[in-house]
Parts: sequence; structure tokens; C-alpha cells
Amino acid sequence: MLAGVTLFAIAPLRNPLPVAAVARTLPGSATIPGKAPVVPWPATGQAALSVEGVGSLGTSGGSEPVPIASVTKVMTAYLILTEHPLKRGEHGPKLTVSAAQAAAYPGELARGESLVPVVAGAVFTQRQALQAVLLPSANNMARILAAWDAGSIDAFVAKMNATAEKLGMKDTRYTDPSGLDPGTVSTAVDQVILARKAMRLPAFAEIAAQKKATLPVAGEVKNYNSLVGRDGVVGIKTGSTDEAGGCLVFAAVVKVGGRKVTIVGAVLGQPGANTPVQLDRVFKATRPLVRTATAALTAHPVVRTGDQVATVTGPLGTGTTIHAGKDLTVVGWPGMRVRLDVEIPAIPARLPAQTEHGQLTAVTDGGGAPVTAALHSGERLEPPSNWERIRQHR
Repeated sequence: MLAGVTLFAIAPLRNPLPVAAVARTLPGSATIPGKAPVVPWPATGQAALSVEGVGSLGTSGGSEPVPIASVTKVMTAYLILTEHPLKRGEHGPKLTVSAAQAAAYPGELARGESLVPVVAGAVFTQRQALQAVLLPSANNMARILAAWDAGSIDAFVAKMNATAEKLGMKDTRYTDPSGLDPGTVSTAVDQVILARKAMRLPAFAEIAAQKKATLPVAGEVKNYNSLVGRDGVVGIKTGSTDEAGGCLVFAAVVKVGGRKVTIVGAVLGQPGANTPVQLDRVFKATRPLVRTATAALTAHPVVRTGDQVATVTGPLGTGTTIHAGKDLTVVGWPGMRVRLDVEIPAIPARLPAQTEHGQLTAVTDGGGAPVTAALHSGERLEPPSNWERIRQHR
């Protein structure tokens, strides 16, 4: 008996237990089943379509920088709201129209610009000024806001270009805050980058979704974007000039598997003899894009609760499994690949059954936001008994 006790005490020192081995059993990726969507790209111009937190559905029309008309005002409004943030419903500071700004109005009107009427001394809140810029696309109010923010239009344009560079809009160059100048150029891809950022600003998203607003001097004005309120569209900005054609940067919010998902896109360069025709054509090109993205989106469980992720092999035949503690569901479209990453910390000598241990992460191949689920142990893991160890080493 004493010899047995001595062997029992010494054996662990002479023969330390090996560390438990973990073998992954889950594939490294999965594919959402079904036929990949066919996007009805416009026959002319540029377009880009993406889903926030999911990925890109693609682009068309190349990547040559082109005039973007009043889509420019997305950057104007974004920059104003990042420099002077507003909460939802908040009006912010007041702007007073100067005599020089009011005196410029008749000449601007004679040139056929998109404007809101102003008079010297008229007072606009920051919110009202942004409504004038984003809804009836007022060039004069874009210039008034630019001077109010930066002291001069040139200084504001410099800030616009610096912001574009910071956001990674490598094919964009701004020459004015309104987009009237055809020297202001960009691409559909760059405008989607900006639109995604802008729609994260609560006040921007709130204003862009309005169908109308009441302004000083002008009274009631309407949103040029007639798609707002249809097919889930919640904004964001139209544009139209002879050089740019019909342009639209848009966002739509749809529900997928009980979760709100934002579709963001841009269509540039739609032809037409005048603004009404150009805008009509850009709206007709946009609606199929929104509907295709909406129809393609699905909530797909790539891993189900209880699915085995890994096996754990301990010493002397001990072991357990690691499995998903809940469904891991991603939002995407058929044909989209999903990368599955597994993180399992070192396995302790004792691991109770159904204990949270590790994490499973799914990321769509479009660079979407990661989705995670906790991992759980299966059967209880315990080290072999002393007697089992003694028997093993006899």
C-alpha cells in the first residue's frame, strides 16, 4: 500500500499530463445558398450599390470622375453637421442673410439656378438652411452656409476636399459647395462612401427623409427626390445639370429577418434634355436597384445552435466537444461567401458541461460587420483520476 501511495504522489511529477488538444471541425467558410442576384445596372452613366454592414453588390459604368451636380451638397451638409452637430429636431444657431447675399439672388435666378428666395436680414436656423440645401437643392443657401462656416466659399471648398481625402474618396474633387460648377467631379463609388457616412448623422438622415419643409421667405418647399417614402427610400440627394445629367445618391431602409438594413447607392449621368427628364430617368434607373437589393437580402443561419465547432481531446481518453451556443445568422444574398473564425482559449483541466468557452465570428466576403456567437462546451471535461493514471503508467 505504501508503495502505491508513493507511486501516486510521484507519478504526476515524472509523467506530467499532456495539454488537451483542440481540433476544429467547422469549415472555414460557408456560402449562402441560392442563385446570386443579377443587378439591373443602368445602360448609361455610373452606378454603385451596397448594403450597410453587409457588403457591395457591385458597380457599373467605370470609375472615371464625372460632374455630379447638386449631389455635391451631400458633402456640404455633411461637413456643416460634422463642424456644427445637431440632434434630431434641434434647430441650432441662426444665420442672417447679408445684403450682398440677397443682392446676388436676382442674377442667380436669371441663370436658372436652383434656389430658395432670400432677402437681406432674413434669419434661418442651421436646420432650415440645411433643409433648403437638401430638399429644394438651393445653390444660394449652400454658398451662404459655406461662408457662415469657413468665412469664405474658397476656404469651405478647401475643407470639402480635405474631408474627401480623409474619407478615402480618391476620385473626387470639389470646386464649389453647390455642384453648379462642372469642375466638381466624383464617382458613384466615392459618393456611396460619403453617403454611408452622412446617413450615420442623425440630423442629416432626419432632414434627407423629409418630403417637405417650411422655410423663411420661401414658405413650404418640397423635396426634389420623389422616391422618398417609396420602396423604403429615406433620402438622400438629387442632382441635375447639362454636364452631369441626372444624378441621385440614395438610401433605403428595409427589414431583413427582423433587423433594419440600409441599402446605399448612387446613379450618375442619366441623359435628358432638361432637369425633369434627367431626374425622371435617374429615378427609373434607381428603383430597380433598390428592389433587387431588397429582394436578394436574406437572413441566413450559417451555424445552428448545437452545431459542433471543435473536439477536445484530453489525456487518457478524456475529452469533450465545443459547439455553437446559439444560431449564428448573417444578412446577405445568395452566393455570398461567409468566413467563419473560431477563437477557443486554452482548455483548462476541468471544464463543466455547457460552459461558455470561446467565440465564433462570421464575416461576409463583402467586408460586412462581424456577427458573433458564444461557444459552449459539451460533456463535462475532468482530468483522469489518480487511479487511472497509476494504471496507465504501470
